[in-house]
Amino acid sequence: MTIIKRLISLCLLLLVVGCQPEKKVDSTLVQVKIVRVVSGQTLEVLGMGEQPNLISQLRLIGIDAPDLRQRPWGSDAKENLEALIDSAPISLEFDIQTKDKIGRTLAYVWKGKIMLNEQMVKDGHALYVSRFPNHKYDLQLERAQQWSRLMGLGIWNPEKPMRTSPSEFRRANK
Repeated sequence: MTIIKRLISLCLLLLVVGCQPEKKVDSTLVQVKIVRVVSGQTLEVLGMGEQPNLISQLRLIGIDAPDLRQRPWGSDAKENLEALIDSAPISLEFDIQTKDKIGRTLAYVWKGKIMLNEQMVKDGHALYVSRFPNHKYDLQLERAQQWSRLMGLGIWNPEKPMRTSPSEFRRANK
């Protein structure tokens, strides 16, 4: 794609994103403390449910980050998520389905007004993946992916693109 076409696409995307209403953080958020960043899409947290001292696994809704064995993208995704959190408390927002098939809690993760799920996609460290029935922020996540692809960030870098999706990689490397 020529530079002019890329600039035109970028301007159109900025126009569309700029016309969106301000994000409102839900007042029913649950505050938790991060114990450990497991990967670019999974955290271990303290402070959930009826046992606040129990460590729980949490998966970010709507994203699929590279497996840690997918070098260098997996470790880059994990490091990016660690940097975004930066030992600050986070808040969780839930959608319709709150657990995945292996028992991890599913949530949109907020640090102030920044949704980390969206930021991971926007930074090019995760793919947006729509998963039924959780669709609350699909449009935002899809736009974040369009942005990162257009800008050639992270996994979309034309010099070093990720050629196998994280889910395909996991299936092939069980």
